[in-house]
Amino acid sequence: MPFVLGHALYMKAIHGGKAKNDNIDAHKIAVLLRGGMWPQAYVYPAAMRATRDLLRRRRQLMRQRAELLTHVQQTNCQDHWPDIGKKLAYKTNRAGVAERFATPAVPKSIAVDLALIGYYDQLLRDLELAMVTMAKPHDANTRYLLQTVPGIGKILSLVLLDERPDIARFPRVQDFVSYCRLVKCAKESAGKRYGTSGTKIGNAYLKWAFSEAAVLFLRNNPAGQKYLTRLEKKHGKGKALTVLAHKLARAVYYMLKRGTAFNMDQFLHG
Repeated sequence: MPFVLGHALYMKAIHGGKAKNDNIDAHKIAVLLRGGMWPQAYVYPAAMRATRDLLRRRRQLMRQRAELLTHVQQTNCQDHWPDIGKKLAYKTNRAGVAERFATPAVPKSIAVDLALIGYYDQLLRDLELAMVTMAKPHDANTRYLLQTVPGIGKILSLVLLDERPDIARFPRVQDFVSYCRLVKCAKESAGKRYGTSGTKIGNAYLKWAFSEAAVLFLRNNPAGQKYLTRLEKKHGKGKALTVLAHKLARAVYYMLKRGTAFNMDQFLHG
């Protein structure tokens, strides 16, 4: 498994000597490695980097599309019109939306939003089809296992497959969920807690993917909705979805470690 060493800034911060040359640097690195004080970084497989970058590009496009949808809803609210009452994410629900505004400039602005949303729809469909086609040579068995989780479909399974490094890198499930940014690290001193830290250490895309999976897990899933209600009673509504995303990440870790499909009964009662 390939690894690379850290950057020169770390060496500069810990190097106390005035002189600097390759021999001194090599000795310092050897001492740090021997003491276990030098962090090792994972080198992502070169063959999968292009697909991963394309998936990240899709996420940006999805966010831009969501901003346009939000602008339409906000404009409707600012003009004190009744709620549109339909999901504008679906093309068939967008007819007549721009014409409901009285101010002449507003319909034009909304029409631009709707036209761009339609363009993004087509762009994302083509992009997703290309990604699914290009992903076929990748680990098909892992993709299948991921798609046994309710809420994880073709696209999310690709995100989890391409953003997740070799699962063997993580000897414990705690290491994996920490890498996914799904845990909070306590900041303590002299027995007192000063909040949390390290929230940006880890993979932001995996955090997003499991957060999305937690929301989609609840769709048409009465058992999952009932489980969320239990979490809300214990942790509160604001934290329940985060706890669910954390539990999904743990389930995925064990699934990939053991090569087994998702088990709903074990997930709900484990």
